Amino acid sequence: MNAPDPNIHTKRAPIRQLDDAAANRIAAGEVVERPASAVKEMVENAIDAGATRIDVAYADGGKTLLRVTDDGFGIPEDQLVLALSRHATSKIDGSDLLNIHTFGFRGEALPSMGAVGRLTITSRAAGADTAAVISVNGGVINAVKPAALSRGTVVELRDLFHATPARLKFLRTDRSESGAIIDVIKRLAMAEPLIGFTLRDVTGGGEGRVVFQVPPQTGDLFDALHARLAKILGSDFAANALRIDAEREGLALTGFASLPTYSRGSATAQYMFVNGRPVRDKVFFGAIRGAYSDFLHRDRHPALALFLECDPTLVDVNVHPAKSEVRFRDPGVARGLIVSALRHALAEAGHRASTTVADATLGAFRPETRPEGAIYQMDRRPVQPSYTPMQQGFAEAPAPSARFEPAVEEVVEDQPLGAARAQVHENYVIAQTSDGIVIVDQHAAHERLVYERLKNQMAQNGVAAQALLIPEIVELAADDHGRVLNAAADLAGFGLVIEDFGGSAVCVRETPALLGEVNAVALVNDIADELADLNQTQSVKDKLEAILSRVACHGSIRSGRVMRAEEMNALLREMEATPHSGQCNHGRPTYVELKLHDIEKLFGRR
Repeated sequence: MNAPDPNIHTKRAPIRQLDDAAANRIAAGEVVERPASAVKEMVENAIDAGATRIDVAYADGGKTLLRVTDDGFGIPEDQLVLALSRHATSKIDGSDLLNIHTFGFRGEALPSMGAVGRLTITSRAAGADTAAVISVNGGVINAVKPAALSRGTVVELRDLFHATPARLKFLRTDRSESGAIIDVIKRLAMAEPLIGFTLRDVTGGGEGRVVFQVPPQTGDLFDALHARLAKILGSDFAANALRIDAEREGLALTGFASLPTYSRGSATAQYMFVNGRPVRDKVFFGAIRGAYSDFLHRDRHPALALFLECDPTLVDVNVHPAKSEVRFRDPGVARGLIVSALRHALAEAGHRASTTVADATLGAFRPETRPEGAIYQMDRRPVQPSYTPMQQGFAEAPAPSARFEPAVEEVVEDQPLGAARAQVHENYVIAQTSDGIVIVDQHAAHERLVYERLKNQMAQNGVAAQALLIPEIVELAADDHGRVLNAAADLAGFGLVIEDFGGSAVCVRETPALLGEVNAVALVNDIADELADLNQTQSVKDKLEAILSRVACHGSIRSGRVMRAEEMNALLREMEATPHSGQCNHGRPTYVELKLHDIEKLFGRR
């Protein structure tokens, strides 16, 4: 037997009560992870103080200075010391910890900052004759003194983590920490469109450089939000965003979500808020993926900003110290509201496609900028022209693959997608509208139309199931077993019949006929994983819709098919009447619309 290690204590240490300074430093580890975390707490306090303008300044990525100035109602002089005490707050009375109607509920925020940095609060309460200032350094609170300030509050935090240098070593580069601060301010600015925000980098002193600024927006809430999102997410997003406004069982969802044809390669442009608080919640992500699953490939993601409002007792915001996660009392209601609201908005969009598609098309038409009168050889060297520039491009060309159709009297050009005028390369229908032209990919458009018909048929007639000759037995983990059985009724609606087999096993008796031969073990395990991760499953539905998509592809008008005028116009009219016809089954556009004024710009007429 080995001798005991003398460096290991064999006697249990006594339990001690930590002093306030140590407790505040521990709390700071949860609340103030990095400069951006401190900025979030400070700005949320300013919002709760009724501010209409908030100015944030930082230096060296927030490591040496963070300053938040607001025009809110301020802190009375006799409450400044209390504001730096743990568990002190004006935002709840302590009787109901779930009934939270404000942001900065955590009373540890300010004392935590003072425990790990040099914190100064200068404030003038509404109606007060003078301002006052209080400072705290490494947890030591100094006396309150008179100060000069016209209104509101200035909270300044210098030398973050100087009292805990080990924490300072784990911060990232100034550039990275600055980026995190900018992201926090943008998220808060999205949620508060009626408040003006300014963010400055004052590294080196002086007024610094404005890195982000938005004025208070005006108008009703939706107009203000749309204008604010246009400034933060860009005008392209605003032009291609659908308004979301829905309510269910005490939950209200508002915001804007992009058309499927305006998508991204990652989910970084998805912003979600609960009662004005920025969150990243798996209920949201799962619902968004489910809502767009029929319109986007799995590696494409919509851009959106969604705001869910509900009674505070229906959601727990204290799951995470930084409140970046929430827990709904009934996550199924929240998910159902998000899915239905997004799908309704997408259906209301009808055949609409992204305007950025037209912008890209016009960009492809624009000629290269080159010196006036210069003509280029294949090696790109300019040579003297032997004929005038107007003659360029009119050399003999191969026979065009285009068919022009005479105007059809009964088809008027004021229809949204116009009247068919030609077919180009046996794949593209050219239609004339009242104020421009439309170019339609006949195969992609018809594929979507056939797919929508097949889906409607499946919804009306149900999903045919095929009984397995020998039922498959699938062993699951205990938790997964319960989740799968709870979802059995929903799965049966898609032709997948599952029964309990005892223990932690389930028996698969029938599978959807459309899927053909199925690996039941893999399918059920996929479903179990999705249920565990998102509390809902898309696996069976996705697989069925993937097959319907392939059937639609084979059953649609092929590229190279010559179409008569009446066929082309019938295609345009059906597109106008069919939801989601603006994109194919993978989210690509089915048509491009070019406005006459944009075409005229190409030829210098405007």
